[in-house]
Amino acid sequence: MSRWLRAATAAFFLLLTVPLAQAGEAKHYAVAVLPAPVFNTADFPGVFGGRDGRTLRTDRQGQIRHLEFIALPGTVFTVQETIRNGTSLVHRVTTDDYPYPSVAGYFVDDRFVRHADESPPPRPRTLPPRGEIIARLLAARGSRYVWGGNVRAGVPAMLDLFPPAGVLSAETKRRWLLRGVDCSGLLYEATGGFTPRNTSALLTYGTGVPIAGLGATEIRRLLQPLDLIVWNGHVIIVLDRERTIESRLGPEPGKRDGVAVRPLGEVLAELLRERVPADRFAEEKGKKSFVVRRWYP
Repeated sequence: MSRWLRAATAAFFLLLTVPLAQAGEAKHYAVAVLPAPVFNTADFPGVFGGRDGRTLRTDRQGQIRHLEFIALPGTVFTVQETIRNGTSLVHRVTTDDYPYPSVAGYFVDDRFVRHADESPPPRPRTLPPRGEIIARLLAARGSRYVWGGNVRAGVPAMLDLFPPAGVLSAETKRRWLLRGVDCSGLLYEATGGFTPRNTSALLTYGTGVPIAGLGATEIRRLLQPLDLIVWNGHVIIVLDRERTIESRLGPEPGKRDGVAVRPLGEVLAELLRERVPADRFAEEKGKKSFVVRRWYP
């Protein structure tokens, strides 16, 4: 489904719901008490269940494109609007943990949060030691790719809060539980939510490593553990001078899909066939680039 169509669908759905609180009233806050999926639509029943009660709204690659990210416990939301959908409540929210533009807005189910009238303290962010981050990254090997996913174990509460009508296949159950991570979600989970959640922010995160005009061997000599090889839409994480790790979406569900460790030399050779190393990311017509960002102190 196109981005325009998703936005239009979300806007149409909002017309059919009952708003209980509107923007312009006194500010109200909510805090995630569980890993809380945040969507770009308020139509949660349409995504989890559909007409028959057991069908997920996915694209041809099996991805739930309505999922934006999974807010970690302690994430603070500002509630813009509260919408009743049948017997459940959905909040249109903003959060500093996900400060990215949205046409349709971001939505979280009321059952994942507690409420506060005064602004709560932000979610604590502590950067783990370098070795611990690398160990967490490696522990994610074999996890499946999930668009918007950043909790590889998934959200067990999804089956209780959005119960399917009937028995699910193993694959549909995995998707229903949101088990897996996308590329920036892999890093986000490994750092405990310390790093930015999207590649659009990772493009300028930390400091740039000058690589413009260099070949694979020269770039390889410059890289350090946890450096990011990134372009708009994907990030590859350097483990050491020999290996990288990433979560990739394959051409078909389950094929070349998920978190894998790859040789650094192979990754650079592949990249240089398709992209130009740059000191500052710029996507121009007919010219694709990538940058290296060094962010770990």
